[in-house]
Amino acid sequence: MPDQELAGRVAVITGAGRSIGRAMALELAAGGAAVVVNVRSNRAEAEAVVKEIEGKGGQAMAAIADVTDAPAVEAMAKAALQKFGRIDYLINNAALRGEKAIEHMTFEDWRKVIGVTLDGAFHCVKACLGAIKQSDAGSIINVGGLTGAMGAPDRLHVVTAKAGIAGFTRGLAMELSPHKITVNTLVPAMLAKPDKPHEIPAHPIYRPLLGRAAWPTDIAPLARFLVGPGARYITGQLVNVNGGTYFG
Repeated sequence: MPDQELAGRVAVITGAGRSIGRAMALELAAGGAAVVVNVRSNRAEAEAVVKEIEGKGGQAMAAIADVTDAPAVEAMAKAALQKFGRIDYLINNAALRGEKAIEHMTFEDWRKVIGVTLDGAFHCVKACLGAIKQSDAGSIINVGGLTGAMGAPDRLHVVTAKAGIAGFTRGLAMELSPHKITVNTLVPAMLAKPDKPHEIPAHPIYRPLLGRAAWPTDIAPLARFLVGPGARYITGQLVNVNGGTYFG
């Protein structure tokens, strides 16, 4: 079926209980993939996404795991393999955000953000890579951020983490190319508030040409494309969905 191009594939998506993660889980499931819906601790959120996917005829499972906890991530990958028998795609979406000036930022503040975004991506790749190597269409997406390219005040930890993700992608793309595994960074724009979908959040660097902030459903189709059969010659790239906020 043309609209089931991911049929038979299995995707692990971190931070998939809400927002962009949830939208990507629903989108890949719509493409036919079985989805492992990861959340750190909110089982109700994960199970709600699973229920929504299953209600549309798809396959999914909830996976509760803190991505900074390597044994928990390994257990998640093992559970996914036990249920579905394979892992083809990994989307590293889990992240922490926040605003705090460097004068007031503690090392703990710094490490929390770096830990989830960068250490979490490392742990997830390590846990899933053996299975992804067995796929004939393996793909990894690391979700970046506008701040990683443009900078932002009072977000030094977030800027550093998202810039690091871009480097992580480039290195991983080169290392995994012999296995024909594609690795890309998907960079979403700032999201609109759910109760104000057409307003642009006040921010010194955010001026999208298209006149509104992003919705999760603007981002998810690109994730589906990047893991799909039409993107097998795209790797090592930083791909923006930002409504014309900047060109790069």
